[in-house]
Amino acid sequence: MEKLLLLMLLSATSLAVPRDLSGKVLIFPRSGNTDHVKLLIPETSFSALTICLSFRTDLSRNYALFSCATPSRSNDFVLFKTNSDGLTVHAREAGSTFLSITFTPNTWHTLCSTWSSSNGLAQLWVNGAPTIKRFIVAGQPVSGKPSIILGQEQDSYGGGFNSNQSFLGMITRFHTWDYVLSAAEIGRYVANTNFTPGNVFNWRALDYQLFGEVSVENEVLAPSYCEHCRETCKAV
Repeated sequence: MEKLLLLMLLSATSLAVPRDLSGKVLIFPRSGNTDHVKLLIPETSFSALTICLSFRTDLSRNYALFSCATPSRSNDFVLFKTNSDGLTVHAREAGSTFLSITFTPNTWHTLCSTWSSSNGLAQLWVNGAPTIKRFIVAGQPVSGKPSIILGQEQDSYGGGFNSNQSFLGMITRFHTWDYVLSAAEIGRYVANTNFTPGNVFNWRALDYQLFGEVSVENEVLAPSYCEHCRETCKAV
């Protein structure tokens, strides 16, 4: 029993209180079915969501960025990059794939995804540029105790990870809101200037657990990335 408890402590780093990750980045250094970040949250119902993050990877295969499962649905809300030029948004087990979505390897990208259960419409913002809006499902808020994971896709509640869908790379500035952000607010997020932090998940006060070899390091952004953010914000 003592050995089992020791292994559990070594395999996961648990934070009892939210931590400010400003200037930090999550490192996902390998593929597999163990490395992930679990986000801790008391809320159990969402009628709308906006998820924003910045990430960097060299993957050309499928990978999951964000996965929310509930006891009744493993794909209650998921952001999943396909190995083609698409990115699929799942809500309440339904889903729609946004086309012509590509990410240059080894480059920082910002991604925001919005969805509202009132009209069922979802939209992506890629490096500050909006896509079309696609219908997924309406009238069904995300409900139930959520299991929320970064870097893996849940095929079952809290698990069922597939190494061929794991994320390898870096994630930073992760925020989530329980409403659809305006275009102006998303522009401020992209530029990282005077935006309203997430009221569900806030990178500056995040409660999380690290599993496997995932680590937290200081963020280093190339000047070209910062310039891209400023120019993108001007256009929004």
